[in-house]
Order: sequence, then C-alpha cells, then structure tokens
Amino acid sequence: MAAIRVITAAILALGMGAGLASAQVSGEGTVSLSAPSAVASPEASPRPKPRPLAAPSATEPAETAVEAAPQPAPAPVQETAAQPTPETNPPAKVAKPVRDPSKGAVTNLPIPRFVSLKGNEGNARRGPSLTHRIDWVFSKSGMPLRVTAEHENWGRAEDAEGMGGWVHYALLSGVRSALVAAEIADFRMKPDPAAATVFQAERGVFGRLLECQPDWCRLNIQGEKGWVEKTALWGVDPGEVLQ
Repeated sequence: MAAIRVITAAILALGMGAGLASAQVSGEGTVSLSAPSAVASPEASPRPKPRPLAAPSATEPAETAVEAAPQPAPAPVQETAAQPTPETNPPAKVAKPVRDPSKGAVTNLPIPRFVSLKGNEGNARRGPSLTHRIDWVFSKSGMPLRVTAEHENWGRAEDAEGMGGWVHYALLSGVRSALVAAEIADFRMKPDPAAATVFQAERGVFGRLLECQPDWCRLNIQGEKGWVEKTALWGVDPGEVLQ
C-alpha cells in the first residue's frame, strides 16, 4: 500500500510539472491515468489574445482610416517626348546704309575738300585729340588748307607743301581761298588769255576766292581783284565751279 502511494505521488508530481497526464487513485488502490487534452483552452493559456482590428468610428478622422487600409501602388508615370515649339520667324536684319567714302563720316562733306585757317595760328597735332603732340603750326590767317580725313571734331589738314596734321574744327573756316602756285601769275580783267592784265602775284601769295569757272577763278588779293587761270593756283579742284 505504501508503494502505491509513492507511485501515485510521483505521477502527480510529474503531471503537475509537465502537464502531460493526470492520475486518479481509487479507493481500492487502483491508479487510473488519463491523457491531457490535446488543446488547452484559451482561458488556461498564458499568452495574450490577439486584438481584432476595429472598424474606424465615425468620430475618427478620415486620414486614420486611410492609413489603416492598404494603399494601392501608384501607377507608373509615362514620360512623353517634349513637343518641339514652333520656331518664330527671326527679326529681319536692317541693312546699314553704306557710307560714301568720298564724304566725311562726321560732316558728310566731300573728302578731300579745301578750307581755310580761321585765326592767325592753328596747331596741327599727330592725332585727333589735345593729348597728342603738336607736329606743325599754321601761322597765316586765311591760308588755304586741304582736309583729307575727319574724326569727331577734328580734321586732318595739310598745306600746299603737304605739311600739317589733325586740326580742331574750331580753327578751320569754310571760307575759300587759293594760293598762287606758279612763279608769277597774271590776273586779268576777264577770264580770257587776251584780256588786259590787272596785276601780278608771286608764288605763295594767297587771296580769297570770289568765283570760279571750269578753267578760271577770280580772286581778291589785298583788295586787288582779277581773273587767273586755274592751273596757276592751289586750293581749288580742276573743273570746280564756284558762284
């Protein structure tokens, strides 16, 4: 009887530790074993129960419900080729007027042309500015000069011997004069080789031009007036006519 109780105690201890079997001792000392149930009931399980997902209530914001639901994957964006923009007609280029090389870019007067010295002295510089050095000085008021180029307010002027430089236009005059280029020139009463001689002038003497015909010019030299052949003068172009 003592042995049966020991066995029964051992079985009970084993069943409590492992939960694999249960023993029952009857009054006659018979021991009956029963297998444990295959699945433990939820109440006996120590693990927490999973919480079911609750439907969003009316008071929950819509963003919470959207976050809970799985979001569909965004559709792939199809790249479209860039459409070429229609080309606009380029603005028509305005042709620049062609400058006449025979006229000055500043005054639009003929180049070369004859002028005269306005004052008693005129500085001819190496370039068209006051910063350039003085190469020559014209010292006779009214003497004829020839302008061969111009830049802004300056003209490149030269005398009958080709000496000169850049002279400011303030020192030049449009009043025409001519210089005797012959050794001695005969000034006559009329533009005719057979006309009477009024006076004579030597080389280098100059006077104011009064009028010119294609082959003759009339000058005023120190108050004396007369006609002289154009070939004897410097300061007037061949065939030039002045009224």
